[in-house]
Amino acid sequence: MKKYKNIVLDVGNVLLSYRWKAMLEDYGLPADEAERIGREMFDCPEKIWSKFDLGVETDEQIIEDFEKIYPDDKKPIRWFIEHGEYMEVPRPAIWETVHQLKEAGYHLYILSNYPESLFKKHTEYADFMRDMDGLMVSYMIHKAKPGRDIYAALCEKYQLTPSESIFFDDRAENVQGAIDFGMDSELVTDAESFRKRLEEFI
Repeated sequence: MKKYKNIVLDVGNVLLSYRWKAMLEDYGLPADEAERIGREMFDCPEKIWSKFDLGVETDEQIIEDFEKIYPDDKKPIRWFIEHGEYMEVPRPAIWETVHQLKEAGYHLYILSNYPESLFKKHTEYADFMRDMDGLMVSYMIHKAKPGRDIYAALCEKYQLTPSESIFFDDRAENVQGAIDFGMDSELVTDAESFRKRLEEFI
């Protein structure tokens, strides 16, 4: 008998990789400037990107928030947020393994922190979406990992039993959040080892 009925998956650096620095270089920035601007968006002390994930402001409001803090970088920041379709990198080997898990009888769910616009751009043509039984994304409920509420929302919506579920995420605090909620969870560190780990369930 299988220990788990449900496999719950984050998206970024789990089902997809990102090329945010290369994307900013494509815009025309030198490597050091691309690194700097990316970091100032993702690691902003005012946590604007976290607000973006929560879906509490429009994309335009998020851009304006960044522009107030980083006026000298407003053009590349606007371009970056408006053209997020250039950011994601598919992980087709993992997508195929996810499909095999579906065929093996597992129920598959997404649990992710993501802005609405980027989530739709990054998943619109992703094969793995066809195999999902459900999803809970931060922008939908204005709650984010590692807070307990988003794990609870997923389980309540789809009537999942936490002890019958395992969650994979690339951030240690989100793994711990799932464990604290009562769901087994494992840290994803790279694509190949993650794919091999998923194969163990088949």
